[in-house]
Amino acid sequence: MSAIAGVVELPDRAAGISLHVMGMPIVGSCHCKNISFVLDWSPEPTEIPARACSCSFCMRHGGVWTACPTGSLKIAIKEPERTSKYSFDTKTADFHICSICGLVPIVTSRIDGRLFAVVNVNLFDGVDPALLRRAPAHLEGEDESTRLARRKRNWIGDVEFVSTLDAEAATQP
Repeated sequence: MSAIAGVVELPDRAAGISLHVMGMPIVGSCHCKNISFVLDWSPEPTEIPARACSCSFCMRHGGVWTACPTGSLKIAIKEPERTSKYSFDTKTADFHICSICGLVPIVTSRIDGRLFAVVNVNLFDGVDPALLRRAPAHLEGEDESTRLARRKRNWIGDVEFVSTLDAEAATQP
């Protein structure tokens, strides 16, 4: 599967042809743009689930998370030395915090050697708020194996840290 300028090519093995499914590139960043991302949401969403986690960390930081398990995520950090990672409770996820502006754009979790992530919808640029379907998420009491299985199913599984993002090119058709 490859993504090029908002088009994801999915091989149709049965017919021996390729189908083109339009995706929606979503650009976001922390306030100072030290941590930025482009999420290729494929296929283009009719709505974006936005989960307001009820844990104390997310409540205090305004974390409202989303993921597209069929999409891909590219993350760039301009000044890595001015970021920190925070994990708590089961220590199976890293909250990436910008030390300059204090915002948390992404959370990552390494599961079975693969990196998964969610992004904070409050940090999207230019996404119609009407697309966001906000709902609370209560994950207290979830054991570690259940939590990791949920992340493998629901989080973005194609995650890459890159040196720079061409966010403008990502939003062009």
